[in-house]
Amino acid sequence: MTDWSRLHHAYGTAEDIPSLLHRAGSNPQDSSWDELWSRLCHQGTVYSASYAVLPALTEMARRWAPPDRQAPLCLAGSIMASTDQPYRDEDPQVTYASEVSELAQLTEDALRHPGLADDPTSYVYLLSTLLSFQGVEVWSEQLDGLNDEEYEVPCPACGSENFVAFGEHGFFSTTNSMYMRSSEARKVPLHPQAPSSLEGLAQRLHARALADGHPGIAHKLTYVFGTAQCADCDEVFSVEEAIVTRWGS
Repeated sequence: MTDWSRLHHAYGTAEDIPSLLHRAGSNPQDSSWDELWSRLCHQGTVYSASYAVLPALTEMARRWAPPDRQAPLCLAGSIMASTDQPYRDEDPQVTYASEVSELAQLTEDALRHPGLADDPTSYVYLLSTLLSFQGVEVWSEQLDGLNDEEYEVPCPACGSENFVAFGEHGFFSTTNSMYMRSSEARKVPLHPQAPSSLEGLAQRLHARALADGHPGIAHKLTYVFGTAQCADCDEVFSVEEAIVTRWGS
């Protein structure tokens, strides 16, 4: 049995976690999920109690049908992906290896469910969740930039902040943070990577998105793993490398 009084979350001792888990376990839409997120993965920070909930989240995800298990999967994934771990004294990939393996399989099942065909946003969240269980750094936390259709990264040459946009506003880089409303912003077209030239993680994500029926996400990935040109100094740089440099350890 877990002694929750000896564990901590964002607001103090974790004695309230069992009751929150009980309430959340009755309904994937219950407001208790917001409270669990706030306590266990507060602004991306995890605590001693965060890892201790992984068995309970695994049990919930196992019990619920694939379309309903996003809440426990994504919370568990965010906990696993966090690099802000001031109280960490264990490696959850080791301590909870069985749960992590099962969570990865449950996420795979959810990703393949036809119910996500018309919900690319949830698909991206679950795909990043899968990466967290697989121990993929940076992208397990940053892949959701696909939903925002933008990454803000510094130019590796001059340091200017570039907004790399790929979506309803177009496919370009700019240093104007108000590019959505400004017709005067300098917008330099992006250069996507040809699908046949993708390698490693990029190729795996692209092929998976196509196989799962999300060609729009696959298309965005060609820009995320392509190149951009700094709108200030015209330096051409790898978008992927800029993202990893900004958010890598």
